[in-house]
Amino acid sequence: MAKKKEAQKSPDFAKYVRGFWILFSLGILAVVLVFSLASWGVFGDMPDHTQLENPNTNLASEIISSDGKTLGKFYFNDNRTPVGYDEFPKHLVDALIATEDARYYGHSGIDGWGTLRAIVKLGAGGGASTISQQLAKQLFHGEGSTNITERLIQKVKEWVIAIRLERQYTKEEIIAQYFNIYDFGNNADGIRSAARIYFGKEPKDLDVKESAMLVGMFKNSSLYNPRPNRNPVGVRNRRNVVLSQMEKYGYITETVKDSLQKTELDLNYTPESHREGIATYFRGYLDGYMKEWIKDNPKPDGSKYNLYNDGLKIYTTIDSRMQTYAEEAVQKHMAKLQAEFFHQNTPDRNKTAPFLDLSNDEIDALMMRSMKQSERWRHMKYDLKIADKDIIESFQKPTKMTVFSWAGEIDTIMKPIDSMRYYKSFLHTGMMSMDPKTGLVKAWVGGIDYRHFQYDHVKQGKRQVGSTFKPFVYATAIDQLHMSPCDKLPRSQITIEKGKFGNMEPWTPKNSDGKYGGEITLQQALASSVNTITARLMDKVGPQPVADLAKKLGVESNIPAVPSIGLGTADISVYEMVGAYSAFANKGVYTKPVMIERIEDKNGTVLFQFTPETRDVLSAESAYVTVKLLEGVTRGGSGTRLRTQGAEKWNKMYQEIITGYPYQFTNPIAGKTGTTQNQSDGWFMGMVPNLVTGVWVGAEDRAAHFKTITYGQGASMALPIWGMFMRSCYEDEDLEISKGEFERPEDLSIEVDCSNYNPEDETEGDEEQEGLPDELDI
Repeated sequence: MAKKKEAQKSPDFAKYVRGFWILFSLGILAVVLVFSLASWGVFGDMPDHTQLENPNTNLASEIISSDGKTLGKFYFNDNRTPVGYDEFPKHLVDALIATEDARYYGHSGIDGWGTLRAIVKLGAGGGASTISQQLAKQLFHGEGSTNITERLIQKVKEWVIAIRLERQYTKEEIIAQYFNIYDFGNNADGIRSAARIYFGKEPKDLDVKESAMLVGMFKNSSLYNPRPNRNPVGVRNRRNVVLSQMEKYGYITETVKDSLQKTELDLNYTPESHREGIATYFRGYLDGYMKEWIKDNPKPDGSKYNLYNDGLKIYTTIDSRMQTYAEEAVQKHMAKLQAEFFHQNTPDRNKTAPFLDLSNDEIDALMMRSMKQSERWRHMKYDLKIADKDIIESFQKPTKMTVFSWAGEIDTIMKPIDSMRYYKSFLHTGMMSMDPKTGLVKAWVGGIDYRHFQYDHVKQGKRQVGSTFKPFVYATAIDQLHMSPCDKLPRSQITIEKGKFGNMEPWTPKNSDGKYGGEITLQQALASSVNTITARLMDKVGPQPVADLAKKLGVESNIPAVPSIGLGTADISVYEMVGAYSAFANKGVYTKPVMIERIEDKNGTVLFQFTPETRDVLSAESAYVTVKLLEGVTRGGSGTRLRTQGAEKWNKMYQEIITGYPYQFTNPIAGKTGTTQNQSDGWFMGMVPNLVTGVWVGAEDRAAHFKTITYGQGASMALPIWGMFMRSCYEDEDLEISKGEFERPEDLSIEVDCSNYNPEDETEGDEEQEGLPDELDI
């Protein structure tokens, strides 16, 4: 009977079995069909083989220093610079695997067990996306759709792309791509930017808890934002989850997990933008340079490179260490110098502060010109089409603003016209340093704060150079007349008559100390910056050869061929002056300053390689004799304070503004200070055999200046920056800055050793004359 019942059930059972297998097969076929349709692009475009090889990701162009550090980046939306898998610390990868895809090394793009679990639990136990699937999502369609049907189609496409990625790349390459593609927020696109912005490190230097925090942000970087004003508590909790996962899968011990979970995030938040970080003024210059370079250098297919998306690598000559020392010297000295300038320009001391020697009508005219040159005026007049009268009235209406101060930014309410006058009270600086033999620029500081003052005082700004121009006159006389530093000329006044050398009027320069008697050697004259000696040399050689020499030395600014140029009336940039002086240190050979060594595309193909531009300007003998003259400035002239100490005990100025004193250099230094009329511009040009550095200091308007030569001379305004910078460079022995002698030509025929030269007979520099002479320095 039982056998009969079984026989009766068998057809139905077999029917069900057949039905099951038919449905199963149809399901398999359906899955295969869906995957095939997705692969064929029926559900939308799919990346082909070439797209998988070269995903279309935006890469920031990177600015790299000569010592391999990142100075900054050019980016529009994506601040991304990819790094290779070998630059990741092991615990960074471990954290990712433990948290995002524990079976990563055991699947080929799709985790079957994880997918089955997600289906059974309807996603309640977490998703089943592998790292490869998440990379596919990041690369080719971003965030998932909220529509269920569309999301299922996207999921299928992710699976297909993930499998293709696994075939195309190694496991390590996929991990590297995933870290490089992710947006960690706060302009931290990719792991390298994230490591630098959140911890001030390169990825290879991240520790375990830092790695865990960044991996934790993969869940949702918008929600898990570690900045103090966003969600640091949530990020810390999420980091601890990652640490628990690492302990669960054996990557760290329970003891390590427990100890790290108790720690704070310890952020070193270092935002990366065009207005922050190191070498901001240089990067501003480089932005313009690169845009011009891109215009003239198309891609092989004729299209133009995109500075912000194409991942160019720009290898510069800037040394990050020297750049840091230069910026530190500027910050220290300018803050101290500015405090003294403010002290002298309080309302009770100067009713027209910060201006001197201007009437109220002249000040009103100056401020009106400044208004019309401002960005506010341009925007209101040309963008908003507002009438001039209404624009002027807007400058009188108080408004909220953030203004610069040396103690930090200040949020305040101020009339725009008052903020303009406030900013005109600030002293600015430009500084550049280069190797005279190679032309490689090592440091570039274009101002005091790029966020608030974006005008570059290295290449863009040009100011009167004062006595720093005098070496061009002396060098011309040496080259033409074979004069020696030991030759003597009368210190008496000289007049170059009307009509001679194109003079419109007779020219009779004066010495600021009022002394005109006796004779003086050229070495003493340049050290003391005696104007009448410069005038006599100009009368001997004529202004045209001097102007021609300056041009050959790379000075592109207009230099009228008139006698007064010898006293530094021409406006010249720091960039031009450093290039020109470098020829003296380089045996008379001018080498054009170089800022970029090479440019590469994202694949490492060299697109540009610099070639030195040099030309012979002076004989090696004339250049060397000029250098020896300039050495006299630091041995017995206005630069003597570089070598001595003790003045701070009797001269209050050294306590107030001479930052870094005493410097106590003992090595050969060739240099020249410069101070223009009314103390509006202070200069110092300093040279050692393998480094030439120029510094300018002054206010935006020449009417804003120190009252006296004590504070308003180049030796007080600019020289201290040079002194602190060089001292830092010498302390860093890896830089190998020379302390030796300038190379003497073998066939030197001009006498440079003046046995009767006695520094004790000199007075302090002519244009550097102070309230109290620096006799103790000498």
